[in-house]
Amino acid sequence: MKVIFIKDMKGQGKKGQVKEVSEGYAQNFLLPRGIARLATDGNMKTLDNQNAAEERRKQEEKAEAEAEALGKKLESEVTELKAKSGEGGRLFGAITSKQIAEALAAKGLKIDKRKIELDEPIRTLGVTQVSVKIHPEVKATLKVQVTEE
Repeated sequence: MKVIFIKDMKGQGKKGQVKEVSEGYAQNFLLPRGIARLATDGNMKTLDNQNAAEERRKQEEKAEAEAEALGKKLESEVTELKAKSGEGGRLFGAITSKQIAEALAAKGLKIDKRKIELDEPIRTLGVTQVSVKIHPEVKATLKVQVTEE
């Protein structure tokens, strides 16, 4: 008789494992104690769905860990951009999120320009703090230094 283990059972199987056991052992021990379930089509489908959900959760955790590492790297660096400026440190034109993303790409950091939260383009010389939303739960602050060309 095929059963799906719900709990770890020493010497028999681990949680989520499908195994062939004797009918008496399954009927008299495993099923009454809630250690295993019969391996019916419905139960097998439920097991597949649980395994897929667990895999997705692990992938999300991995992506979040990578995002946190990238966030720490971004916060420690200063991105320098050059632009033409006039009197009083005002720029001719502006620095946009696209230019910041290109400068980061030149440093080897791939960040989508849409993830750079810039309320309005940078129009002055100096250091500006820019928020970057790397992951839904991970935000970093990037320092952008605009110098005169």
